[in-house]
Order: sequence, then C-alpha cells, then structure tokens
Amino acid sequence: MNNKWFRLLQKIHIHPIFWIMIGLAILTADFWELLILFVIVLVHELGHSIAATFYSWRIKQILILPFGGVAEMEEHGNRPLKEELVVTLAGPLQHVWLTGAGFLLYKMSVFSLATWELFFTFNLMIFLVNLLPIWPLDGGRLMSILFSKFTPYATSHERMLQCSFFFLSLFFLVYLWIDPLHLNMWIISIFLFYSLYTEWKQRHFVFMRFLLERYYGKSSSFSNITPIVVDEKEKIHHVLQRFKRDSKHNIIIMKGDKKQSPLDENELLHAYFKEKLTTIDIGDILYSY
Repeated sequence: MNNKWFRLLQKIHIHPIFWIMIGLAILTADFWELLILFVIVLVHELGHSIAATFYSWRIKQILILPFGGVAEMEEHGNRPLKEELVVTLAGPLQHVWLTGAGFLLYKMSVFSLATWELFFTFNLMIFLVNLLPIWPLDGGRLMSILFSKFTPYATSHERMLQCSFFFLSLFFLVYLWIDPLHLNMWIISIFLFYSLYTEWKQRHFVFMRFLLERYYGKSSSFSNITPIVVDEKEKIHHVLQRFKRDSKHNIIIMKGDKKQSPLDENELLHAYFKEKLTTIDIGDILYSY
C-alpha cells in the first residue's frame, strides 16, 4: 500500500463520546443502526480526505463524531479554489454510490427491507444536512468558495460566517417549530453554533495564517495576477485585507493622479511580518525601497 494512503488511514480517530454511544448501543440492541451511521459518515469523510490526499493537502485528522464527522485540514486558504471545490464535493458525492450499493445489497437479500429503509434514510439525511449553507458543513464551505471567487479573503470569510449564523438560526427555529424535542437537532445546532462562535472569535487569527502562508510560499497555487490600486496614505493592514485567494497581487500606489512603480505583494508581506511595519502608510514602503 502506498505510504500516503496508509498514513491517511492512521488519521482516523473516533471521538470518546462515540465510544460511549457504541457501548450504549450494544446494551440497548441498537448497534446495527449505529454501525450503519458510522459507515456512512466514515465514507463521507474519506471522500474528502482521499481527494485532499490526491492534491497533497495536509490532513490533520479524520474525526468521527457522535452525530457526524469532520476531516480537518492544515490548509489556510491558499490552495486553488478548484481544488477546494473538488475536495468539498468529494464528500457529498459518496452518498450517490452508497445509495446504489445499499439498494444492491437489498436486492441481493443481504439487507432486509427495514435495514434498506434505515440505510437510505440515514444516507439521505447526512447528505442533505451537509449541504446546508452553514460552516463548517460542506454547504458552508461551498458558500465560502463562492464568496472567495469575488471578494477578498478577509471579507469572504466574515461574510460566510455571518450568512452561516443566519441560516443556522433559521434552521434551528424551523426545526424547533416542527419537532422541539428532537435530541439530534439540539446536539447538531449547539455544535454548529459553538463552531461558528469559535471561528468568528478567531477570524483575525485565521486571516493572519492566510497571509503567513502566502509569505512563506504557495506562489505556485496562484492562477492569475490581480493588481490592487491604493492611495499612498492607505495603511498597510488595510491593503493586506484586499488580498484574494487564487490571485497574485501587484500593488499600484497612487500619489495624487500619478502611478508609482508597483510593489510585489511579497514586499508588503516582508515589511509586515519581518520588519514589523504593521501600522505604516503603504507609500512609506515604496519610498523605503
């Protein structure tokens, strides 16, 4: 077996609470239902992870939770949007062949009618929930890709989180009206609210990781060169907030109506991180060179 695929399998971890649920399922004779859910979630997350491995992404872990799973990547926004689209869609697409496989097992009498209906219900439920436009679900990641296509990284990240809060609140209120005593709904909603709250608090740190990764490499990931036109009095951190994914930037500084010699984005990043010039006007960098 190729080493990278073996290492991928080593990334799989089961959350401690899930082990408790396994024990309870054995005691209550619900183990078969939990096993079906586990297999569907695992295949979904392996879909993401296999696609990420194909593109040589750094995978932190594949964590199986009591109500789903997450494939955690150590990538910080500087991979091509096309790659991220493939990695994101690779999870939901697994449910297509899983449906066919489950139906085939039913026709071969491996699954009973009740088991097939349970399998189909779980598979469809996980597929639909993951496509909700809420971060960190796949639908939220697709929304992030869409925003990143047209707006700077910092703006797209904040906008995605704000929209996720809105859609999660809407989802929660609708489900609260339909079935207020549904335990899984409460667990999933609390987990998603906590994830969004944590990501919102860390949004500035996330943006710094994005810039640092650009500073230390990833230039091969840029698909086009996009100029940024700024006034010489604009602060350096405001200019950095206009950096977009999938784009290499030339900074064109305007002094009045006159264009100055353009700066490469690496010169800004060097001044910001290496020289600690975090509050200066962008024009001061031009004159220092």
